[in-house]
Amino acid sequence: MGSWWQFLLLSIPVSLPGDLDYLEGNGGWFTNKYLALMEEDHCTVERRNASLTYSQFIDQYAFSRPVIIQGITDNSEFQALCTRNKLLAEFGDRLVRLSTANTYSYHKVDVPFQEYVEHLLEPQDLASLGSGSGSGVPFHWHGPGYSEVIFGRKRWFLYPPEKTPEFHPNKTTLAWLVDTYPFLPPEERPVECTIHPGEVLYFPDRWWHATLNLDTSVFISTFLG
Repeated sequence: MGSWWQFLLLSIPVSLPGDLDYLEGNGGWFTNKYLALMEEDHCTVERRNASLTYSQFIDQYAFSRPVIIQGITDNSEFQALCTRNKLLAEFGDRLVRLSTANTYSYHKVDVPFQEYVEHLLEPQDLASLGSGSGSGVPFHWHGPGYSEVIFGRKRWFLYPPEKTPEFHPNKTTLAWLVDTYPFLPPEERPVECTIHPGEVLYFPDRWWHATLNLDTSVFISTFLG
């Protein structure tokens, strides 16, 4: 398939007294207990289990539609390495690059990962950018890829290449969900689903997609080119 890259991505809100809960079962990350982001009413991405064969994947999904695959790997060891304490101990002094993650994201800032986690992160809202619950990536497209959730839940919105979604490139996915999504007629709705820890979403080449973190989330993506 040519070159490929793997990226470990985190969405971690900062601890604000009275607003956030500490979740032992979520790797020690904080999440906003008042930000009630919901899953979709009906998932329109097919879920398959580890019985899916390579030939079935190629014939039914690889070039035509997304699929969520369950139970193909035991990520418990990797999950243990992605807890808050483990990641801070291992990478606390490493620099991370912050940006708005959209079309106009020209200004970038490098900060130590420890500072990023403990002082700079906060939940997303409609008025400001954040990196926790409610954050995500606006609609874009590239080559095919996989995304596996390690902690939290991540809601996906997808359109096939021939159907450009209605969105503003300098607005967040949360703003799109509030301002545009409710008014879309049924035939203009995206293919959508929320993936949970241990599930892997595959999307084909050039499919438009946007994401929304329903919880504090840690996920790993592999892009094929």
